[in-house]
Parts: sequence; C-alpha cells; structure tokens
Amino acid sequence: MKKVLVTTVLLIGMMGYSQRGQHFDSEQRGMKDMSPEQIAILKTKKMTLALDLSTAQQKEIQTLNLENAKEREALMLERKVKKEQAEQSKPSTDERFEFKNERLDRMIAQKGKMKQILSEEQFQKWERINHHRSSHRKDGNREHNSGRRHGK
Repeated sequence: MKKVLVTTVLLIGMMGYSQRGQHFDSEQRGMKDMSPEQIAILKTKKMTLALDLSTAQQKEIQTLNLENAKEREALMLERKVKKEQAEQSKPSTDERFEFKNERLDRMIAQKGKMKQILSEEQFQKWERINHHRSSHRKDGNREHNSGRRHGK
C-alpha cells in the first residue's frame, strides 16, 4: 500500500512538472514559426491595447518592433550556425559576456526609443509591464530549477 501511494504521488508530481513548461512557453513557441512582420504586427497590437496608442505611435512602434524582430531572427540564425559548427555545446565565459553585454545595449537603446515615442504616462505603464514580464521569467526559471510550481 505504501509503495502504491508513493508511486501515485510521484506520477502526479511528474505530470504537473511536465505540463508547467507548456503553459509558460506556449506563446514563445507559437512566435517562432511566424515571420518578423507578423511578430511586429501582433506585438504592436498588444501594445496598442495595453497602452492606448495613437495611430502615429502605432506606426512608429510597429517599425521598431519589425526592426527588433528581424534583428532577433538574424541573431538566432547566427547562434544556430555557430552551434552547428562548434563542437563545444556551451559558449565560453567571454562569449557569454559579449552576448549579455550586447543584449543589454539593445535593451537600453529600445528603452530610449520607447521614451521618445510614448507619453510619460504610457512610458511608465510600459516599464511596469516589462518589469513584470522580466520578473515573471526570472521567477519561472527559479521555480523550474527548484521544482516548485508557480503561485503555490
């Protein structure tokens, strides 16, 4: 009886753990199959709903989102090629530093551009949304590593 109970608890825990990844990554997986133009349109529409953007702001932000999506796609292809060519599976410390440094530079530039396009109120709301997303991702990674479920 004890073995059956332990086995049941383990199976339920494994099922919950395996389904957790599907919930958090479903939007990301769906975006991978889309073109940069489609991604830019969807992100712009989501921002329009969240920030009540004017038509002029929508056009500027869609242009910015398109640039970002194309850049992201190029970086992903570049990393894929590097990974296929390299025998080592993990990048060196210097490569990781360079990648993170470039990413932070892009984020700083993005923030500056958004500050120019959005009103002060919209910009503050945009920052709250982005802060929530980044902290949500960090929490999700921490929970994934510790085996705990989100919000429980």
